[in-house]
Amino acid sequence: MEIYIQKKALYEAQVKQLQQYYNRISLGRLGSVLVVILTIYSYQKNNNSSLIFLGVLAVVVFFVLMRWHTRVAYQKNIAQALVTINADEIDFLERKNIPFEDGIEYNDFHHPYAYDLDIFGQQSLFQSLNRTGTFMGKKILASQLLKVNSATAIEEIQEATKELREKLDWRQSFLATAKVGKDCEAMYQKLLHWSVFNSDSVSRFAVIFAYVSPVVLVVLGISYGLTFNLVLAKFFGLLFMVNLAVAGIFLKRILSETAHSSEINTIVHNYSLLIEKIENEKFSSQKANHLQQQLVHENHKVSHQLKQLSDLFSKMDSTSNFLIAILFNGFFLYNIHILKAIVNWKKNHAINLEQSLAIIGEFEMLNSLANFSFNNPDFAFPKLNDEYKIAFEKLSHPLLNPKTRVGNTVAFQPQSFLILTGSNMSGKSTFLRSLGVNMVLAGMGAPVCATQANVHPLPVLVSMRLSDSLSDSESYFFAEIKRLKQIMDGLDQSPAFVLLDEILRGTNSDDKRSGTIEVVKKVIARQAIGAIATHDIEVCLTTNEFPKILINKCFEVEIKNDELHFDYLLREGICQNKSATFLMKKMGVI
Repeated sequence: MEIYIQKKALYEAQVKQLQQYYNRISLGRLGSVLVVILTIYSYQKNNNSSLIFLGVLAVVVFFVLMRWHTRVAYQKNIAQALVTINADEIDFLERKNIPFEDGIEYNDFHHPYAYDLDIFGQQSLFQSLNRTGTFMGKKILASQLLKVNSATAIEEIQEATKELREKLDWRQSFLATAKVGKDCEAMYQKLLHWSVFNSDSVSRFAVIFAYVSPVVLVVLGISYGLTFNLVLAKFFGLLFMVNLAVAGIFLKRILSETAHSSEINTIVHNYSLLIEKIENEKFSSQKANHLQQQLVHENHKVSHQLKQLSDLFSKMDSTSNFLIAILFNGFFLYNIHILKAIVNWKKNHAINLEQSLAIIGEFEMLNSLANFSFNNPDFAFPKLNDEYKIAFEKLSHPLLNPKTRVGNTVAFQPQSFLILTGSNMSGKSTFLRSLGVNMVLAGMGAPVCATQANVHPLPVLVSMRLSDSLSDSESYFFAEIKRLKQIMDGLDQSPAFVLLDEILRGTNSDDKRSGTIEVVKKVIARQAIGAIATHDIEVCLTTNEFPKILINKCFEVEIKNDELHFDYLLREGICQNKSATFLMKKMGVI
């Protein structure tokens, strides 16, 4: 946390200094405007030609200061974003709040584990990991949390995460740039829609005319200046009007191309800065290098291509003023030239646009995992195997307070499936979620909340926390049966890591017991690895029938000084102590 405190103080000092520059430039701009006004007034009084030079100089100074003002304003915004980034990390590590987007829009109640394991939403795994500033970054991080990668992909992500973990300044600079851009799904979709919309070429006649007509105008203008022939002046005026008419033919298309030009220009420029940061950084990991190499198309850097597009939009915006549009198009057919350049850009580069933006998202996902590793140096990157071995040493849940969380060592070999017992509040559900969340982290290439881990990456199938679906007129019990069917179908496709928490709660005890035993037999027959939590001792006796596959583990509770004491430590065997009767007596229920 100390590094974040130091960086926050550093960037706060930068913001203060840049604010002073910003204020001085603002005063300078105001001063240059006053000089222009005073020179105009003085020239009218004195008719001194030297005042014209002073006025022109003041105008030049104004425009120079305006560009400098824009640059300093951007630098100040970046510095302020860096202050916020470090302040957020401090608040997060001090457990004051989780000031990051929670990704609730990606939640899927029908996903095999997203809702059960709190992958999205408030106090979720996504919210804890998320250090993205673009729509694609959030989307790719969310997609990684909802799938298991191949062993090769996991190893590549692990390597890239370890490399980026040490690049704190680069990661924060990248995130600050993304935040300043204020990207969102709507803008991203507008850009993609624009890139494929109406890419027909400008007609050959219009292109030729757009080049020839301005030349003819120049010739007519020079000729009139030398001869003062009124016929030449009439032709000049006529051609000027013809140019406006030709530009008017393309007006509808120009307006459609530039309908959101200012917004798209801003986001395209920001994308170019993000890609430029990737292009200019040196990477040693295979995945980061591979992503970086994809940002060169036909020997041209993608950042240059995007800056070219941004410049075209800026040029188109420069004619948004009606008078300027008339002058520029009447003399040069300016908008036709820009339209031709935009169409050519689409033809040459639009096909690669979505892929290039996805690379920004990939780096934001890697940066999020790198930040997670940086904040948790005691978390281990799992070793991978292909022998269906899964083992964690001092496993815990990554969202629990590190000062109080209790780690447990667990191995799914030689027995591959645990039957877990324990009284309420003893830690069964938290342990199951710890297993599930860490298997998800391992499957995406992230470090896990354990001191050591050896994992065979497997799909994760969970039935822990379902809900009644009023919109589908679906009871909790029926939703649970559907989830169990989903798990069985998943196991038919491949072995998986299965977690079941007190299933079949919606039926009577005998039906629940026999149904649970049959479910356990079914999942182990399909080579599932995992655990089931239950309060039914008869379910635990199933281990006698399958001693090489099933094993009993438990969490115990002790009564000390007339109080319940939970140590949350995983033990061998079946739970012996009960807490429900004690609690009801203590609270006067019975």
